[in-house]
Amino acid sequence: MLGLTRTLRLAHGPGAVRLTWDGAALRLAYAGHPDDEDDAVVRVRRLVDADAPVDAVAARLGDDPHLADDVASSPGLRLPGATDTAEAAIQALVSQQISMAAAARCSAKLTEAYGERLVLPGVADGSETSVGWLFPRMEALAASDPATLPMPRARGRALVGLAGALASGALVLDPDASWPEQRVALLALPGIGPWTADVVGLRALGARDVLLGTDLAIRRQLEARGVGATAAWAPYRSYATVHLWRPYV
Repeated sequence: MLGLTRTLRLAHGPGAVRLTWDGAALRLAYAGHPDDEDDAVVRVRRLVDADAPVDAVAARLGDDPHLADDVASSPGLRLPGATDTAEAAIQALVSQQISMAAAARCSAKLTEAYGERLVLPGVADGSETSVGWLFPRMEALAASDPATLPMPRARGRALVGLAGALASGALVLDPDASWPEQRVALLALPGIGPWTADVVGLRALGARDVLLGTDLAIRRQLEARGVGATAAWAPYRSYATVHLWRPYV
């Protein structure tokens, strides 16, 4: 049985969710304030893309010979989502031009330096169990010194700027708002380029029509498959992107 535990910042305090997959069903256990449980469920649904239009995606992408085999071999493929849009935006910035393993190490260092240790009743049996850390508040990252962050100086400055915009409300990331408008707002921030903005759209906001054409792995796949245009994949190019990523993850 596969399992995943995630910590959450919620309206009435910290919480945690435990997801388990037995090969047939995904189950959720929650620990935290009862009034926050509905919000936690909404966040988990976004994390696993529970409301994906799987039949429509399969019909659109499965009709294209460049993707037909991928769709057939991975029916119901979902987008990799997030439980916190601000956290996912910071992690997208951290991931610029480095491997997934290196990005995970960098995020862990940020969390240990600026986050908060969380101890809650166990999500499985009610016992008191440490479940890790809460990701740093945007205010804490905005107040950090870019020179001390575990990344190149320019990226550190961009991270502090992004965190400051999120903390102040100058930038609002909302999965239910217009993605094109939010993309423009992201690109207006120093150090945020098309790759980072589009990863934020796909992962943090669950935007369904993001083709990550600036990603080296995606470009290689498009070239190897002889794909010249992707308009026919709209409005589900995010799912095409995930299919194209699969050989590398």
